[in-house]
Amino acid sequence: MLFRQLFDGESSTYTYLIADRTLKEALLVDPVLEQVPRDRQLLQELGLTLKYCLETHIHADHITGTGKLRELTGCLGIVPENAKIACADRFLRDGETLKLGNIVIEAIATPGHTDSHLAYLVNQTAVLTGDALFIRGCGRTDFQSGDAGTLYDSVTQGLFTLPEETFVYPGHDYRGQTVSTIGEEKQWNPRFLGRDRSQFITFMNNLNLPNPKKMMEAVPANQSCGKIAM
Repeated sequence: MLFRQLFDGESSTYTYLIADRTLKEALLVDPVLEQVPRDRQLLQELGLTLKYCLETHIHADHITGTGKLRELTGCLGIVPENAKIACADRFLRDGETLKLGNIVIEAIATPGHTDSHLAYLVNQTAVLTGDALFIRGCGRTDFQSGDAGTLYDSVTQGLFTLPEETFVYPGHDYRGQTVSTIGEEKQWNPRFLGRDRSQFITFMNNLNLPNPKKMMEAVPANQSCGKIAM
């Protein structure tokens, strides 16, 4: 398996490239529109055909590159079940798997940051957690039908039940961190450590964060697979 972690500096978004080396087929998770040239160049340099673009959720801080990549490569755009995206080629539900050669990607429902959010478990060894779980943090829950109690359940009753050695690759990082493990986050993540469900809800409901700068543009664009309304 080929695995690459790519970064967009403006939105602090991680995009993940996963490929089967034998088939020379690849998928991208959470591509960013402005980084489509970078992603295409890397695919060409590695001799890979892009088969799928996967979204963990409808993003509010950047516009997805899925629509543009689909135009350029003919790949399929895949989103979580119940995400309000009419242009998706396929919807994944909790427990469903996507195969790419010897690579098996299992969808894990992790709602809370948004009401339709998936994490992706790759070959039982690494989990792409999107905005459900960050390295020593988690995604906010104050818009897009987010719910703090639901996120607490998704993480503590879902992600934290994975083997402790499972690598954690988040959807964002704002402090230069790239990878963690489930065991580390269970032991050290300050959002969850020492907080029960009600305490977590109170904490999350009082963050008082400003809205993402691109929110008004990004959400409707991402509901149209990255197409910007004119």
